[in-house]
Amino acid sequence: MSELENPPPLAKDAAWAQNLVIRARRPSDAEGIVTLHNLPGYRYGTLRIPHHTPDEIRKGIENQPANATSLIALLDGRIVGDTGLTRLSNRRVHVGSIGMGVHDAYIGKGIGRALIGEVLALADNWFNLRRVELTVYTDNEPAIRLYEKNGFVTEGLMKEFAFRDGSYVDAYCMARIKT
Repeated sequence: MSELENPPPLAKDAAWAQNLVIRARRPSDAEGIVTLHNLPGYRYGTLRIPHHTPDEIRKGIENQPANATSLIALLDGRIVGDTGLTRLSNRRVHVGSIGMGVHDAYIGKGIGRALIGEVLALADNWFNLRRVELTVYTDNEPAIRLYEKNGFVTEGLMKEFAFRDGSYVDAYCMARIKT
């Protein structure tokens, strides 16, 4: 497998699960990403709505803005997670915003840890971002613990942040500031 297919981790101390690959999304990944995004647990923890189509995902990949980086995690060839980093501009050029999700069947198996490690290595070592921010639903305890382990702190509570599965849910805004 080539480095195009299996690039090495950016972080020197990264410890990924065996056979895990993290790489940029490609239009040919659309079917697998749709499968991931349509999982009930994955969707429940994100702002995604049900019933994405491969065409929607493919178009999003093909038209991705230059300030966005989108990665997928593959385990034995199966897409098991994804993350994105959006770099802001002007007076917030030092800031990036991330979002991520992990396949329902792979929660707690190091996929999220590997994804956040890779996206933070990009933020720190390639884009020189001082602040990385995210939102997370207040009931997503595994994600909150992962973010805290990676230096994120809760900065505030956003009441009725999103409408999910028939009711409004709150979210925390969290950030990590590189010193």
